[in-house]
Amino acid sequence: MQRCDTPLLLAATRCAIVLAEALGWSAATLTGVFYGLKVVLDGHTGEELVLLSEVRERVRPRSHSSATRIAEVLAELELLHDDTTAAIRTWIDRRTGELPAGFGRDVRAWLVVLLDGDARTRPRSHATLRVHFGIVRPFIECWAATRGHLREITSGDIDNVLEPLRGHRRHNAIMALRSLFRFAKRHGLTFADPTRHLSGGRGAGRTVLPMTAEEIRAVEQAAVTPAQRLAIALAAVHAARPKAIRDLTLDDIDLPGRRITLAGHRQRLGELTRNALLAWLGYRHATWPDMANRNVLVSRVSALGTGPVSPDYLDKHQLRGISLEQIRRDRILQEALVTGADPLHLALVFNIDHTNAMAYVNAARNLLSSPAEQALSRRPK
Repeated sequence: MQRCDTPLLLAATRCAIVLAEALGWSAATLTGVFYGLKVVLDGHTGEELVLLSEVRERVRPRSHSSATRIAEVLAELELLHDDTTAAIRTWIDRRTGELPAGFGRDVRAWLVVLLDGDARTRPRSHATLRVHFGIVRPFIECWAATRGHLREITSGDIDNVLEPLRGHRRHNAIMALRSLFRFAKRHGLTFADPTRHLSGGRGAGRTVLPMTAEEIRAVEQAAVTPAQRLAIALAAVHAARPKAIRDLTLDDIDLPGRRITLAGHRQRLGELTRNALLAWLGYRHATWPDMANRNVLVSRVSALGTGPVSPDYLDKHQLRGISLEQIRRDRILQEALVTGADPLHLALVFNIDHTNAMAYVNAARNLLSSPAEQALSRRPK
C-alpha cells in the first residue's frame, strides 16, 4: 500500500483487501489483483469509468493477475463499465456462423429471441438455447444437402429426421423444431409451419424406461470423485434436478436432524446421501478452507465468489452416456413401480406436478403389465 502513488490506486487496493477477506481469496490471488490494479488504473484519474474490455486486454498478458477479480474490485468502487458482448451472444454468433449458408441468419434470429424474449415469447435459459441448437444443428446440416433455406423445408423433411428417434430424444427434437418453425412462420421467414402436423403436447412421445443393469454398473464404476458421488446421490436418492443440485446451500442441510431441502422441498437425509455429503464437505474444506461461498458445490472459479457453480460444471461431472436427468427419472420410475403407481405419492415425495406424476404412473403401469416386469425383478439393487 505504500507503493500506491495515486489516491485511486490506494482506494482500489483497500477495497481489494476487504473483498479478499470477505470472499476468502488466497494470498496469491490478492497479490495478482494488486499488480493488475496498478496496470489497469495507470493513467486513470477516477473521473471516467474503466472499460471491462480494457481490463481484460491489459491483464491478459500477465498470468499472475485475474481479470475477473480485478473487475469485481472496480465494480465495488462503481468504476467499471461492461462494454463487452455477453458470452452467450458471442456463442450464438460463433455457432450460427458455422451453419450452412442460407440457414445461419434465421437460426441466429431465433436464438436471440429465445434469449431476450419478445411480446409472445418469454426469455429462455442459456441451457435451453444450447440444447435446442444442439438438437436442430444436425437436422439443418442434413437438409442443406438439398435445401437452401428454412422456407424450403417440408413436412416430409421433418418426418425423415424424426423417424429414427424414440422416447425423450424424439420429444425433445419435436419441441426444438416446433420452436424454430413457429418463430420462422411468425416472422415471415417461412410460408408455412412444417411441424404443424406433429401431434402431442407436453411429454408426447416420451417413453420412460428404467435404467439397464449395464447402465447401473457404469454409474457405480465411473463415480469416483467426491463431486460426482454427491451429484449422483442427490439425483438417485432424492430425484434432484441439476439446477437444484447447483443451488443447494449449506443452510439447506441439517446434518444432526438428518434433513435436506432441495428446491424448497424438505426431505429426509438418507445414509447414502449423508456419506457422500460428508465426503464432499471434507474435500471442500481441505481445498478452500477460508471460502465465503455458502453453496455446497463449488469450483475453482466459484470458490472466489458467492454464486453457484455454472451448468457446465455439472456437465463435466456427468458420466459418459448417462446424465443426471436420466438417473433422476429412473429414481421416480422405481418409486412408482414399488408403491403401486400412486400419482399423489410421487407428487408429494418428489415435489413434481400432477402431469409429470401421471406420466411416470402410466409408464409404471405399462411396465407392470408387460414382460418387462420380470426383468425388473432381477435388476440389481
